[in-house]
Amino acid sequence: MAASLYLAAGKVTDSVTHGFLPAAARLGLDVVILTDRPADHAEVFPGRIVACDVTDFREIVAHITAHGDTQADSHADIRADPHTAAHSNAHTAAKPFAIFTNSDWLQAPVALAAAYFGVPGKDWRAATRTKNKALMRSHLRRLDPVFTADADDHPTDAPYPLVLKPREGVASEDVFLVHDAAELTARREEIRERRKDPLLVEEYLPGQLHTLETLGDAHGELRVLGSFRTRISPPPHFIEERLEWAPPPPETGQVVEQLRALGVGFGACHTEFVVHEGKARLIEVNYRVIGDHCDFLMADLLGVPLFEQILRLQLGEPLPPPAQARPGHAVAEVVMAERAGTLVAAPEAQELTHDRVRVAYRPQRATGDTIEITNTNRDYLGTIRAIGPAEDEVEAAIARFRAAHDWTIA
Repeated sequence: MAASLYLAAGKVTDSVTHGFLPAAARLGLDVVILTDRPADHAEVFPGRIVACDVTDFREIVAHITAHGDTQADSHADIRADPHTAAHSNAHTAAKPFAIFTNSDWLQAPVALAAAYFGVPGKDWRAATRTKNKALMRSHLRRLDPVFTADADDHPTDAPYPLVLKPREGVASEDVFLVHDAAELTARREEIRERRKDPLLVEEYLPGQLHTLETLGDAHGELRVLGSFRTRISPPPHFIEERLEWAPPPPETGQVVEQLRALGVGFGACHTEFVVHEGKARLIEVNYRVIGDHCDFLMADLLGVPLFEQILRLQLGEPLPPPAQARPGHAVAEVVMAERAGTLVAAPEAQELTHDRVRVAYRPQRATGDTIEITNTNRDYLGTIRAIGPAEDEVEAAIARFRAAHDWTIA
């Protein structure tokens, strides 16, 4: 009997369209997309799509129940540890199924729906803590106290410079470095013209920015897949411009300890942190696989079916044997929009090999798109990925690709 995969999604992303959906097909899963944007997904997915308010776990539960594949144990206790409640009721379903999302915004409601049905899923409390940066800082206060305050009511003795950010923001959107109270007030009012959700301020954490990519199963094993060293734009913005695969720094154990404290473990997780004077300090935790095409880069570098592995975990399977990164150099470098206007020329998605370097390019904006400069990751036009045996060869291949193509904004 083929298993069903209920995939909750908001906007269309390449990770889902070109990563998880093909992986589900290779695994023989019967996919149903639950989404509040059904028309958008219908353009890229020919299968079953159900309109659903995926921000509400009750709606997810109702739609899955109506689909008729399940005989849910409605008495499953979502207050219990999900590794005993959510993973022990595998026999309550008439047909095996999984509930999954790769969206930052939907991790908590999907985790609650998984707990309701007693199928493998993330701890809804951990999903809530990692999405809400104020909750994350509060929960980690014992391990790493970081000054954090409501941006509308911060103490007068705040340790400037501060980072002003939305409490539950993504993609570096509306994140600013501010140096005094006057600058904070001006930036806060600027943001308030665009959004009304809560803002917070945090002390600025200096150091080299890294990522940690982890994968965990329902049996409690948490595995480090690898790490990227990240280059960001100059202040006051924090735009990720380039990620370079690098050995996890010696302070990685500190990061894992903090993830454990947050309750993070099951499934994929992408954590951003800085290292300064021997101490690792979290910037944010994205409880899903890394995005901006670095998920594809990591899969290529490790030589593993990463998307299939993540979906297998949702079906209750244990982690596969660990894979070792192949020797060499790997980089993901973004092409940024430098002006507003209409994108009138840009290369199509492609893969090529030059000498010993594999280069892949995937656009994030299409010709004809209207471009507005936001000073966030939304300004990406596309991502160049390159894997090769040596750093100089990889850098030369990226330079050649840029020189051979035009990105024109009129």
